Amino acid sequence: MNSDRRRQLSYLNAMGVDVWERRGRLDAGPAASTVATPTGPALPSAPDTDVAVLDWDSLQARVAECRLCRLCESRNTTVFGVGSRQAELLIIGEAPGAEEDRRGEPFVGRAGKLLDNMLLALGLDRKTAYIANILKCRPPGNRDPQPHEAEACMPYLRRQIGLLRPVVILALGRVAATNLLGNDRPLRALRAARHTFGDPPVPVVVSYHPAYLLRNPADKRRAWQDLKTVRSLLTGDS
Repeated sequence: MNSDRRRQLSYLNAMGVDVWERRGRLDAGPAASTVATPTGPALPSAPDTDVAVLDWDSLQARVAECRLCRLCESRNTTVFGVGSRQAELLIIGEAPGAEEDRRGEPFVGRAGKLLDNMLLALGLDRKTAYIANILKCRPPGNRDPQPHEAEACMPYLRRQIGLLRPVVILALGRVAATNLLGNDRPLRALRAARHTFGDPPVPVVVSYHPAYLLRNPADKRRAWQDLKTVRSLLTGDS
């Protein structure tokens, strides 16, 4: 066993995943396709045609001063995203929590540490992937995003995707997947299907949110299957 494989196994062990050797080609799930085209009226103060011309720094500045919904009234800071602006993998979560709101970085704390182990199992980390959320501001009490809040933030996320041009998008959790794909099917159904986002279409893999996996460790094995799908798409072995 080479050193890279031993290192990967140690990260999977930290996730609590028992590993067996892969045999044959990876099954990415049953044939199904949804192309996400978020709908709804454009917001006059941040229409897609305006945000769509911004570069990374201008986009981040726009997000920092955003007041399109009332979440701006309770936030400490906006959480734009973190990672490489040349990343092939884009990870999308739901919304900032309390610690993310204080630090301005997505996926910190225990869920963030688990996500770090998931990335390391793929041979990546926070500096080589890119991590963002559906919402850039924390909802009070960590409640689910309301439809108008997600709609207000979507032009920002679409522009991040357009600038990044990722090879694969990994949507973590039902809320992230539902808002990204415009599909309200249960998470188990979303995981089982193949999805794309945008034009040109980018493959989207749906998996569990790390916070859910901390509460339900038995599903870490299923999450590892999703990560293998991500890996196969990144390497072109799909």
